[in-house]
Amino acid sequence: MNKKFYITTPIYYVNDVSHVGHAYTTIAADVLARYHRSLKEDVFFLTGTDEHGAKVAEAAKKAGKEPKEFCDEVSLRFKKTWERLNISNDYFFRTTDECHGKIVQEILQKVYDRGLIKKGIYEGLYCIGCEKFLTENDLVDGCCPLHPNQKPTQQKEENYFFKLSEFKEKLKKAIKDKNDANHYEILPKPRENEILGKLELGLNDVSISREGVEWGIPLPWDKKQTFYVWIDALLNYYTATRFLENKEKFWPADLHLVGKDILWFHSVIWPALLLAAELPLPKKIFAHGFFTIDGKKMSKSLGNVISPDDLIKKFGVDGARYLMLSEFSFGSDGDISLKKFQTRYNADLANGLGNLVARVAKLCENSKSSFKTKTDFNLDKFIIGLLNGFRFDDALERIWGYIRENNKRINDNKIWEQNGEKLEKSLQECIYALQDIAYHLQPFLPETAEKIQKQFQGPKIKAEKPLFPRLH
Repeated sequence: MNKKFYITTPIYYVNDVSHVGHAYTTIAADVLARYHRSLKEDVFFLTGTDEHGAKVAEAAKKAGKEPKEFCDEVSLRFKKTWERLNISNDYFFRTTDECHGKIVQEILQKVYDRGLIKKGIYEGLYCIGCEKFLTENDLVDGCCPLHPNQKPTQQKEENYFFKLSEFKEKLKKAIKDKNDANHYEILPKPRENEILGKLELGLNDVSISREGVEWGIPLPWDKKQTFYVWIDALLNYYTATRFLENKEKFWPADLHLVGKDILWFHSVIWPALLLAAELPLPKKIFAHGFFTIDGKKMSKSLGNVISPDDLIKKFGVDGARYLMLSEFSFGSDGDISLKKFQTRYNADLANGLGNLVARVAKLCENSKSSFKTKTDFNLDKFIIGLLNGFRFDDALERIWGYIRENNKRINDNKIWEQNGEKLEKSLQECIYALQDIAYHLQPFLPETAEKIQKQFQGPKIKAEKPLFPRLH
């Protein structure tokens, strides 16, 4: 039996279109899925859309559509964007799937039957943008930090509450003790410290239902209420392994990739729910940082939102994938701009990799010689270590080190001035080096890697159009 690897992205909320933040997480997950497949592991890669809740119903109403019709359209846009970005997910999940709804009801009925859900009154501030209740401590200048243009509303509801407060010690032990049966990692390390610090302050029970929101999954024990959007969304990671054929073996998830804004849900509420339902916990939760665009927060009101399609139009699919992961460390916050991306594209892709491929191919074509094709490849052990540590930028930098090294070797040895056996030997070395580079690029730039492998398939090699035309 091959080792299994189950990786998930968050399921993205359909009240809006996809942006670079969504693409960043999804491309990173795709690189890891492809890398683990290259190790001959049995991989299940899940992404999808989160489609219930008041915000979606409101967006549908504004668009003059029924919620399901609205969800169908936006969900399809996400799906097509991921196809354009060459994302290799095994399944595209939608929370409006009836199979998901049934399993959500079964799991939470079990939690309810175990006495871990109670009825109560919730009164407090509610952010419609986040679809969650906030405390005064959460606010910045009286507003939700993620939705500063939207004042939270005061709401009072009779809801059902999950007894999260009962799980404080179990969660602390599961995070800290590697020998604990429920042990899970929170990465990077500063995020773990942040969560443990918050756990020390204590846990409040959390509302898991809404009484006035029809667009959601009804509670099996009280049909007048629907589950809070975030609770049914979290359960997608598990339900997918229950209603999809031959996927049961994949639970628990090996890695949840998330943005840092949803880390609390994924590293505290989600594991607590699984413990309440007596289900195994995921192995790792990695929370990456946020983007700013030209030093400013990305927002529709500022008009600085970059869509994945904008990047594909300007830089191509593999160009977009490369630029997203090479600009700064995964896990940190970072600033991006189309200007910075263009500079890096020209330096690394056009002048670096593209130039090396073009030079070698032209020299091979002019030589009229026949060349061998390499068939045996091994991943560089340093790149393996970097990918296992989620250091995408460093792994790419190592590959680009090989590219610079080979461009330098061509210049230093003036290969274009060589002839006869010496030239043939030099070019054969260049071909093997390029095939190695393409092999290591496969998880990151799959189309480019395939093009290089095909172009340098012997015996006769020809020059082709540039892989990455220079941008002006």
